[in-house]
Amino acid sequence: MIQKQDFKKISQNLWEIPKEFSPEMRTPARIYASEEMLTKILEDRSVNQLINTASLPGIEKHSMAMPDIHEGYGFPIGGVAGIDTKTGVISPGGVGYDINCGMRILLSPLQEKEITKYIEKLSQEIQESVPSGLGKGRKTKTDISFLNKILQKGSQALVEKGYGDQEDIENCESKGRMESADPSTVSDRAKQRGRDQIGTLGSGNHFIEIQKVEKIFDEQAAKEFGIFQNQVAVMFHTGSRGLGHQVATDYIKEMMKAMNKYKIQLPDRELACAPFNSPEGQRYFSAMSAAANYAWANRQMIAYHIKKSWEKTIGKEKPTPLYDVAHNIAKKENHNNKELIVHRKGATRAFPPNHPEIPEKYKKKGQPVLIPGSMGTGSYILKGTEQGKESWHSTCHGAGRAMSRKQAIKTISGQEIIRELKGKGILIKSKSNKGVAEEAPQAYKDIDQVVEIVHQANLSKKVAKLIPLAVIKGD
Repeated sequence: MIQKQDFKKISQNLWEIPKEFSPEMRTPARIYASEEMLTKILEDRSVNQLINTASLPGIEKHSMAMPDIHEGYGFPIGGVAGIDTKTGVISPGGVGYDINCGMRILLSPLQEKEITKYIEKLSQEIQESVPSGLGKGRKTKTDISFLNKILQKGSQALVEKGYGDQEDIENCESKGRMESADPSTVSDRAKQRGRDQIGTLGSGNHFIEIQKVEKIFDEQAAKEFGIFQNQVAVMFHTGSRGLGHQVATDYIKEMMKAMNKYKIQLPDRELACAPFNSPEGQRYFSAMSAAANYAWANRQMIAYHIKKSWEKTIGKEKPTPLYDVAHNIAKKENHNNKELIVHRKGATRAFPPNHPEIPEKYKKKGQPVLIPGSMGTGSYILKGTEQGKESWHSTCHGAGRAMSRKQAIKTISGQEIIRELKGKGILIKSKSNKGVAEEAPQAYKDIDQVVEIVHQANLSKKVAKLIPLAVIKGD
């Protein structure tokens, strides 16, 4: 059992478990956290999962975890690993079941005072136009031929149909499309699960928030990003829904078999993997890429409906996209002149200024990074930095759970949370008190502390903080 004294302190908020801790570790394991956080982190299996991640063939430098680390499947949530594409593996447990769960934010030209009287109606319109909840879909199912096009082209397939415009594509990670996608690698069951879920929110920690800019930390970057004081924005969080979950389920089974075929031995079967360049590895990469494209299309359709709701309710200039970024994904990237498959599981890409993969308009300041807080707390916009190369240009993805969903339901009253937030002027639109209890602020770490750690570590730098005006959730 790992203990605090097993860690070596590298710097103020960086801790390392040496490679010698376990004979199965190929690299050290590192965690970005305060000393206080580290004590709490040791209460679940997440550190053991990070140590096990360091045993993956082809892993470079060290396995890493962000300050929002908590227990997941395979990798800890908050885990990052860069793996050599020539000699290493790809692991579905390093991406997760909600492939390309991610964030998008739309910035409006209006201040809070200009929309105060519309918030209730706007929230209601959004809730009615974006189905939410476990397994909830739309009344009309997408035909398989168009679904295959979505799996192949992502957001671009919807924009071609009139659900958005080129600006949405330009302000999106990978322009809303991984070209490595192959719809034929996605099972019929996964496709059937995805036919009615384009433009839907889902449950759990997925949400839509109407927010306002409370504080600006970097005036120049904020100006470049189009952010100003008291500005109203709409941020939302969702992924690939049932389709992505099924892709993960299908390929975890396949990887379990591949482990025997390629004689790969690991301390945890949840890390089941195959050589990246093997037929199994390439099939998973193609299917994961297709599910990632589905998730970008899902967020694209939600953005379309949010803009329509805004137009119907407020009638003034619609909000426009700042950025869309994934936080459950594996991508081929070049680092230190070597091609890696970088697994980010509950971690966000944070590319630096002048990186070729970020939009031209953000080249001077770096990629916008979107970090949501827990329900009713603040969210942050940050920017990528050159110093972030230490973490393969990765940063945190949220506050990170401090309490399991089961524990939260037992100890927290959803109705009480709704009353408390209402007292703070925050409107909650949810069909389930249970869902509210699961995602209560008390169930999560302090977002301000988590963001401060990545800011001080120079993994990403604070630009602005936003606070919620209204929260729309599934059950």
